[in-house]
Amino acid sequence: MYNHDKMLIKGGSPLMGETMVSGGKNTSVAVIPATILSDEPSTIENLPDIDDVHALIEILELLGAECEYVPDQYLTVRPKSINSHHVPFSLTRRLRASYYMLGALLGRGGKATVAYPGGCEIGSRPIDQHVKGLSALGATILERSGFVEAEAKKLGGADVFFDIVTVGGTINIMLAAATAEGTTIIYNAAKEPHIVDLANFLNSMGARIKGAGTDIIRITGRETLHGTTYTVIPDQIETGTLMIAAAATHGDVTIHGCIPTHMEALTAKLLEMGIQVSEGDDIIRVRAHDQHRAINIKTQVYPGFPTDLQQPITALLCMANGQSTVYETIFEQRFKHLDELRRMGAHIKLMDRIVLIEGVPTLYGAPVTITDLRAGAALVIAGLMARGTTEVYETAFIDRGYERLEDKLRALGADIHRETL
Repeated sequence: MYNHDKMLIKGGSPLMGETMVSGGKNTSVAVIPATILSDEPSTIENLPDIDDVHALIEILELLGAECEYVPDQYLTVRPKSINSHHVPFSLTRRLRASYYMLGALLGRGGKATVAYPGGCEIGSRPIDQHVKGLSALGATILERSGFVEAEAKKLGGADVFFDIVTVGGTINIMLAAATAEGTTIIYNAAKEPHIVDLANFLNSMGARIKGAGTDIIRITGRETLHGTTYTVIPDQIETGTLMIAAAATHGDVTIHGCIPTHMEALTAKLLEMGIQVSEGDDIIRVRAHDQHRAINIKTQVYPGFPTDLQQPITALLCMANGQSTVYETIFEQRFKHLDELRRMGAHIKLMDRIVLIEGVPTLYGAPVTITDLRAGAALVIAGLMARGTTEVYETAFIDRGYERLEDKLRALGADIHRETL
C-alpha cells in the first residue's frame, strides 16, 4: 500500500472545540455485503467516506450489482443484476473485511469464490472459525490457490460453537444463516456494537435475529429478505481516537454524534489517568489540564478495552507520569508502531505481548512510517504531542478507516496538513 503524500504535524497545540464523529467503519464493511441477501434495492446512510467502503462498492459492481454512491449522503445497492460469485485478489487485497463476501454470496446463491483477504498486517487472523461455522450450515469449502471456494445446494440451520470469540466469524455466519432453512444458534458469539448493528440491519430486511450483543445469537432463517433503508451507527474507534487526541494535547474537545456506552472501557481508563470525561445522550467531552497518570491496560473482546485503541493509547501513555503497561491479548503483531514512537523519544520495551512504557517529559518530531491503520492514528497522536514537526509517511493506511482525519483535527486547532511527495 503506497500513497504519494506525507502528513506534516507541528505539535504542541491543544485541541479545542467541537467535532462530529463519522459512521462506523466496522459496521459499514459488514452491512454493505449484507445488501446482496435480497434482490430488492437497499439504501445505507451515514457511511464513512473511506477506502474500505470504496473497495467494497467496487467488489459489488464487479459482481454485477448497480451501486449509486453519494459520499456523506447514501449508498443504494441494486443487487438483482448480480451474475458472478467470484471476488478476485486484486480487490480482496485492499481490505480484510472482503471475507464477508463469503457468507453473503453463500446466503444469496449458494456459491462463493473469494480470494484470501488483505488489510493490515497485525498478526495471524485465520479464518478457520469461519470455515468451521459455514461448514456446519452445510457448505462444502475448499481452500486452494489463494482462494476460498464455498458451495451449498441448500444452507440449513445448525448449532455453531466458536472455539474463540471471533467478530469476523460471527458476522459471516449471521450473513449466511439469515436465509438458511431452519434455526442457527451461534455460541460464544462476538458482542461488539457492529454485531448488534448488523443484526438490526438484517432484521430491517426481514431477517429474524435475536440475542445480538450477547454471547448466544439465534437466527431463524427466512426464505427471502427485502430491501431496506438503514443508518449505520457512529464509529466507536474514531470516537476513541478523538478522545485520546484531545487528552494527549491537554485540550478540551466535545465529540457529537457518538454513543457514550460504547466507550465505557476507554472512558474508565482516561478517568484513571486524571483526565476529565463528561457525557450526554450522544456527546462526550474530554478535558485534560494536569499531568497524566500512568495506568495498566489489557485489551479484551467487547465490552473490554478494544485492541483497535491499543496503539493510539500507547502513544498517549508515552508522556504519562510513571510506568504504564499495555498487554495486547488479541493480535500478536500489533506493535510495529513502537519503533516509530522510539524515534520520537519514547522509552518503550516490548516483552512478548506486554509493552512497558516509561513516561518521558517530551516527545520530539521525527520522520515516521505508518505500518497499519491504527498505528497511523497512534503516530498522528504522537505528532500532536511532540515538540517540533513530525513527518508521517504511508498515509494511505489512515484513509482506509478514518474519514478526513486531518481535516477534523485541523478544525480543532491542530497544525496538520498533507504534502505531495
